[in-house]
Amino acid sequence: MIIIGELINTSREGVEPAVKERDKEFIQDLAKKQEEVGADYIDVNCGTLIKEEPEALEWLVKTVQEVVDVPLCIDSPNPEALKRGLEAYEHEKGAIINSITAEEERYEQILPLLQEYNASVVALAMDDSGMPKNADDRINVATKLVEALIDDGISMENIYVDPIVQPIGTDVKMGIEILNAIDTITDKYEDIHITCGLSNISHGLPMRRLLNQTYVVLGMSRGMDSAILDPLDEKIMSLAIAGDTLLGNDKYCGNYIKAAKSNKLTI
Repeated sequence: MIIIGELINTSREGVEPAVKERDKEFIQDLAKKQEEVGADYIDVNCGTLIKEEPEALEWLVKTVQEVVDVPLCIDSPNPEALKRGLEAYEHEKGAIINSITAEEERYEQILPLLQEYNASVVALAMDDSGMPKNADDRINVATKLVEALIDDGISMENIYVDPIVQPIGTDVKMGIEILNAIDTITDKYEDIHITCGLSNISHGLPMRRLLNQTYVVLGMSRGMDSAILDPLDEKIMSLAIAGDTLLGNDKYCGNYIKAAKSNKLTI
């Protein structure tokens, strides 16, 4: 399971003022905490700072990579901001660009960045018709987007399809629709990655962590091998490790045993 730490996002409490004030200590502490508990990538997002986003994202990339060894997921719909972030990026492993869609204009803006910087990409299952409404919408748009990316020279292992998790609080069937979409997409593309903004599933509901923790296991059972989530949630990280083991993705149960010996598992 590829864990993308979601906490450096200016929509979260305390992060926007820290970015505005260029508070390196706050941001670097948040980055290190996520790496220490097992995040494989650190997502950096300052999308609420619309006017200063390019400069702010460049600063975030430089600030975070000073103190962590894991690669970054550079998160913005703004091509200029993404370019500034990618220009500042120094890790030997390519970044993940978050994200590209099947919307014609956005695809044409983001594709050159993928090609220039040899980055992986989150491929959102959305096109010019808007947000997907059900599993079929997600499957059809994801297929169109993946085929376009492959035709344009992006390798399958660098594509992270995001079926777009929407809250079950507004549509109780949304959870199963997304799982059904994951099933079909992973059957069609064996080497594709599936990721999502996991916590969106519980938006607006009480005891959100319980829903998030349950949904990560359900998603993994259908083929989801990555998630953008809160890695400081010890239970969800434990479930991700245990899930990988139970699904046969952990040779000799090595990662599970190592995590147990390091006191990184909780029940």
